[in-house]
This record gives sequence, C-alpha cells and structure tokens, in this order.
Amino acid sequence: AEPVNTLVDMDAVLYLQYTGGTTGLPKGARLTSRNLFMNNLQANVFYGYRTGEETVASAFPLFHIGGAAVVFNALRTASTFLLIPDPRDIDHFVAEMTARTPTVLAAVPALYQMLCANETFRNLDFSGLRMAISGAAPFAKEEVQRLESVIGKDKFCEVYGMTETSPVITLNPASHFKEGHVGIPLPGTEVRIVDVDTGKEMPLGEPGEIIAAGPQVMQGYLALPEATEKALQEIDGKRWMHTGDIGVMDEDGFVRVCDRSKDMLIVGGYKVFSVEVEGKVQSLPWVGMCAVVGRPDSNRPGNEIVQLYVERSAACDTSDTELKAELDRFCRENMSPYKVPKEVFFLDAIPLTSVGKIDKKALRQTA
Repeated sequence: AEPVNTLVDMDAVLYLQYTGGTTGLPKGARLTSRNLFMNNLQANVFYGYRTGEETVASAFPLFHIGGAAVVFNALRTASTFLLIPDPRDIDHFVAEMTARTPTVLAAVPALYQMLCANETFRNLDFSGLRMAISGAAPFAKEEVQRLESVIGKDKFCEVYGMTETSPVITLNPASHFKEGHVGIPLPGTEVRIVDVDTGKEMPLGEPGEIIAAGPQVMQGYLALPEATEKALQEIDGKRWMHTGDIGVMDEDGFVRVCDRSKDMLIVGGYKVFSVEVEGKVQSLPWVGMCAVVGRPDSNRPGNEIVQLYVERSAACDTSDTELKAELDRFCRENMSPYKVPKEVFFLDAIPLTSVGKIDKKALRQTA
C-alpha cells in the first residue's frame, strides 16, 4: 500500500504523560510531537542507534516517559524491542535476553542491582552489547562498577531528565563518562544552575536548582495553571523548566545532581544531600539497597533528623545490632558528623514505585 502523507501539527499536544508522583500528586505533562521527536533525535546523537540493527532490552514500563522514549527510539530506527510485562520478574527478563541477545540495555538502577544478583544474567554473553543506559534515579559508583564487571567496560551511560522534558536533559556518554555526574546537555539544550530563592545564575562548582530550556520542554500541565506558572518561567525570551533538583556544573559543562530539593535535609543549618549519604552507605558489601529521608526535629524547629533505611544483601546473616555498630563507625569515618544517620531501620525490602524508583514518599509515611 502507498504511504499516506498526513500533515501533522508538530506543536499540538500528542501525548499526556503523568509524572510519577514521588514528591506529590501526579501531574499531566502536555507533550507535543516536536517535544518527543526532537528529544529522540537529540539523545540519539550520543546513542547512535543503527537503523534495523539494534535489539533493545528495556524493562522501563511503557506508561513511564522513560519507557516511552526507549520504545519511540526503537520504532524510529526499526529496532527489535523486547517487551517485558513485569520488570520484577527477573527470570523472565533474563530468559528474553538469552533468546535475543541485546545490543542496547535500558533500566533503572534498582533493576540493574537485581539483574547483577541473578547468576544467569551474570553468565550471559554481552560481547554484542553496545550500551547500557540508566536513568530515573541516582546510580551509586560501586553499583556501576559491579554492572561493568558483568557487561564490560565503556558501555555504561547515564541520562538525566524528567517527564516534563520528554524526558532527557543531559547524558553522560560511555565514551567520555565522568564518574558521579549525569553528563552534558543534549544538543540544542541549555542548562543553568540558579539560586533557588533569587533565580540568579550560580558560579561553576556552586550548587543551585537545575533549570533547562530546549525543544523537549513541555507546554505545561493539564488544568494546573499555577503549577505550570511555577515550573515554566520565561528567561531571556526562552521557556525554562525548573526541575526542582539541586545540582552543580563543572568547568567542562558536566552536571552533577546533588539531590531533589524536596529530598535535601537541613541539619543544624547545614545542607545534607541524601544522594551523597546513600552513595557512601551503598559501598558497604552487605547493603543491598538504601535510602535516606528526613524526619522533622521537634527539638530544633526547621531542622531534620537523618533517617537511613537499609535492605540487606541476600547473603548477609549478621545481627542488626552488629550491623548498626559497623554502620555508625563507617559513617563517622567517612562523612561529616551532621550527615551521620541518627536513626537506622532495616527492612526486608525497600519500597519501590511502579517504575522501580525508591519510594521515599512511602518511607516518610512509615516514619
């Protein structure tokens, strides 16, 4: 049949994608054809999908913007795409990869951790894998190294973005990977680090809110004019998305995410970035997964108690008392006193959202 030429308004809303609701109620991001298609092209400058040649293994749910972006790129480049109905069914996911060797692998950090704990996954032949993409949550250095010990070096890349930016803002490419960072802005994307209160641009190396402008930025939220006005602000004639994330940009233009502004704790007037504490605790061999949240300090208004939730590795059989003592010694030796967790809880399983992110909202409710 002859193809039908249909004129498409690239700036009309094509896709209503709801945010994950990890820091509040979900909001419907109004994304246009231009937003989605351009972001695919922007990211593919780094990915370099080979038309008709890739096999993509992704366990991102398709109702999540990350999953949608991966499948859009697969469709655009005529790639084979492995549909994974339940990302928590690791055995099924690994069986699919065994049957169809992936050239591209995409997952959230928590899923990569579960995959690396699977013996069959560790024994797969990854010689044909070109890249392993991670996003949606921070990935601890030690966990990246563990993944690379399985899939090989110089294949891992990390993306940073959000639903409202279709989703990718920055990408840390495998060829120029900078540890502890989420990469450089995609082509056609501008990123600034600004003071949370004044909006003034911060000097290089100084933390502030990450804001971004580019063709991937949404039109706004559905039926939420106040939220739209707060998130999208016009600066120098461009529409900038205020991410709510605290980050730093270095002299090479690489961005490092310190924390979600809502996950940042204030202890004794000092800022505590939960990501930093989690990254250090995660290096302990018996820690399977961990999360830091804050509890209001009733004795010091405006301050918080640092709480740490830990899921032990399957092989750990040490008592909670011994682990707490070891953890306390480790933290005091490796971080400033005000960052040391004051309350530690061991859980059989850290709660995850439907897309595999650590559900800090659920942990705060537990506290």
